[in-house]
Amino acid sequence: MRLVTFGHSLKMALKTPIFLLKTKSSPGDAYEELFSFPPDGAGYEPSFVPVLKHQFDEVGMAKVRSALQSRSISTAEGSAYGGLIFTSQRAVEAFTKLVEEGRGETRVSGGPDEITKVSKFAGEIGWPHLQGVPIYSVGPATTRALKAVPQVPPLQVFGEHTGAGDKLAPFILEHYGEWYKGRESKPPLLFLVGEKRRDIIPKLLTGAGWRVDEVVIYGTGELESFQEDFARRLADTPSRPKRWVVVFSPSGCDSMLRALGFLDESTGKAKPKHPDRNTLIATIGPTTRDHLIQKFGYEPEVCAEQPTPEGVWQGISRYSHQ
Repeated sequence: MRLVTFGHSLKMALKTPIFLLKTKSSPGDAYEELFSFPPDGAGYEPSFVPVLKHQFDEVGMAKVRSALQSRSISTAEGSAYGGLIFTSQRAVEAFTKLVEEGRGETRVSGGPDEITKVSKFAGEIGWPHLQGVPIYSVGPATTRALKAVPQVPPLQVFGEHTGAGDKLAPFILEHYGEWYKGRESKPPLLFLVGEKRRDIIPKLLTGAGWRVDEVVIYGTGELESFQEDFARRLADTPSRPKRWVVVFSPSGCDSMLRALGFLDESTGKAKPKHPDRNTLIATIGPTTRDHLIQKFGYEPEVCAEQPTPEGVWQGISRYSHQ
C-alpha cells in the first residue's frame, strides 16, 4: 500500500510537459518565463521543438540595406519611407543583422581624407539614422527584439499592446496619422515580412489611401528533422497524466500529428480522439486552428483568444479547470 501511495504521489508531483513548437526566442522567451512560473502556481515543464528553418532573402536584404545607407527612412520631407512595420521576430533578426553590418562599415564622405569608421562613432552618428521614425510592432516578443537593436538613441517602438495584425493596422492608422498630421500626404511605410504572411495590414492601410511597401527579407521551410525530433521528445514523457502541445503556425501540422500518432495515413485525416488521451493541443490563434480542422479534421482543445503567452496560458488554464 505504501508503494502504491508513494507512486501515486510521485506521479501527481510530476510537472505537465508543454511542448512549444517553435524556436526559443533570445535573449529570453516569454512563453518559457510564463509557463515556468504561471500565475496560478500550476506545475508546467516548458520545452521548445523548432519546426521551421529561416534564411535571409538576399534580394530583400539588399533593398533594406540600401534604404538604410541612403537614409531613405526618416521623418524628413521627401523621404522614401516615414515608418517601419514588423510582425515577426525573424524580420527583426534580419533588420538587426543589417544594422550591425552598418555599424561595422567604413564610410567615405567629402573626400579621400574624410574616412569615418561607423562602428567607432555609432553613438554620435546614430546609425541607422532612425531618430524620430515611428516603428510598429505587433506584440511583446517582437517589441522586445526591436528594443534590443543596437541603435543610439533607442528605436521608438509602438503597438506592442495590439497583439495581432487586425488590431495593429487600425492603431497604425490613428497613430501614424497623428505623427505626420502636418503633412498633406503621409509618407509611405516599409513593412519587413517573410515569404508567408497575412495581408490584413497592407489591405487596411492601402484601403485608407496610404502606400505600404512589403519587402520579403526572410523565408521559411519546415525542418527536415522536425517529426523525428518531436517524436523523440514525446518518447521521454509517455506516461505523464497530461501533456500539452502548443502550435504556432500551420507549417508542420501534418508532421506533428504523425509524431503524435493522431494521423490516419490511409485518409490523411486525424483519427477519432480517444477519450483517455493524455496529449492535448493548443493553437496560437484561429488561423492555425482552422487549418487543423479544415485539412485534418482535428479540432484542437484550445485556441488562444490572444496570440500571446498570456492568451495561451489562459486557454490552457480554463480547459484544465473545466
